[in-house]
Amino acid sequence: MSSLEERDGVAAPGSSSAGMGVGAVGAAVEAVAGVAAMQEEVGIRREGPEPDPDEPPKKRVRVPDGESGKLEERLYSVLCCTVCIDLPKASVYQCSNGHLMCAGCFIHLLADSRLKEEQATCPNCRCEISKNLCCRNLAVEKAVSELPTECAYCTKQFPRSSLERHQKEDCQDRVTQCKYKRIGCPWKGPFQELPAHESECSHPTKTGTELMGILGDMDQSHRRDMQLYNSIFGLLCYEKIGFTEVQFRPYRTDDFITRLYYETPRFTVLNQTWVLKARVNDSERNPNLSCKRTLSFQLILKSKVNSALECSFLLLKGPYDDVRIKPVIHHHSFCNDANETEYVPLPISDSVECNKLLAAKNINLRLFIFQVQK
Repeated sequence: MSSLEERDGVAAPGSSSAGMGVGAVGAAVEAVAGVAAMQEEVGIRREGPEPDPDEPPKKRVRVPDGESGKLEERLYSVLCCTVCIDLPKASVYQCSNGHLMCAGCFIHLLADSRLKEEQATCPNCRCEISKNLCCRNLAVEKAVSELPTECAYCTKQFPRSSLERHQKEDCQDRVTQCKYKRIGCPWKGPFQELPAHESECSHPTKTGTELMGILGDMDQSHRRDMQLYNSIFGLLCYEKIGFTEVQFRPYRTDDFITRLYYETPRFTVLNQTWVLKARVNDSERNPNLSCKRTLSFQLILKSKVNSALECSFLLLKGPYDDVRIKPVIHHHSFCNDANETEYVPLPISDSVECNKLLAAKNINLRLFIFQVQK
């Protein structure tokens, strides 16, 4: 019993001290919680424990779109042209090391090399490029055509392959003109507003006197086009007509600073011997530094004639070229003292078409000569 009592006597003080310990721990917990609450109220965050360097890496959380760039934005930098840093709109060419160039930049590089009398090289790796050394990358062309792009009118996303059709036919915000523009209505606006405008357009109610001035301007433009066609049909009625395929070959002048020019081999038309010459930007010093490029040509009679030979002539694109040339008729009276014409512009549409001709190894065109009847 004494032992029990001794145990009870010992246990009693222990139990009271344990109860006091539990109370102290609870008070400490409450204090910590209060401090944490105060920290949250004033906006202080407690930093967690430092990560263990030996701990295996956790699975990376997927970053939402827009924070690290969308897939199409990352593909943009991979598939863009190395020259203009833009996505190609048509054909894509690659050098022997795989660097991509859009068709416009590729042709421009070849044209520049022709003007500078240098070998064209890739802007990235400096390997030689030409139409024989480079090839099209069809996989990149198809990938680019499926990338989304924004409509310029409604700002919606569409695949590049269908964007042109959408902007021309389907987009309700595309810019369109009133159907009465032929009688002078200047209105331009979104397609969805077109019916409302046409129902209120005042031009259909104009008097004939008011419309006469507008129709006069239209007739003048139509008259110029008809004059060209009537002139061509008139020339086709001449007794002596000749045509031939001509091939301009590049040459260099003998000057200290050489200049590029083109010349054809001698050819025979209408029983006479002729030569064609052409020059770039009217033989300016550095045409490669100019973005605007033009070609002009002259026709030279190499044969000796007994009397003046009055001719009309025009140049058209060859049967295997895709360059766009608008026909322009020129006239000249050839004799032994005036056997060459002035340089006249080759009527190509823009500098892009000129670069196509300069990038080619030779320029192939078709010449028509009509001998004017006396």
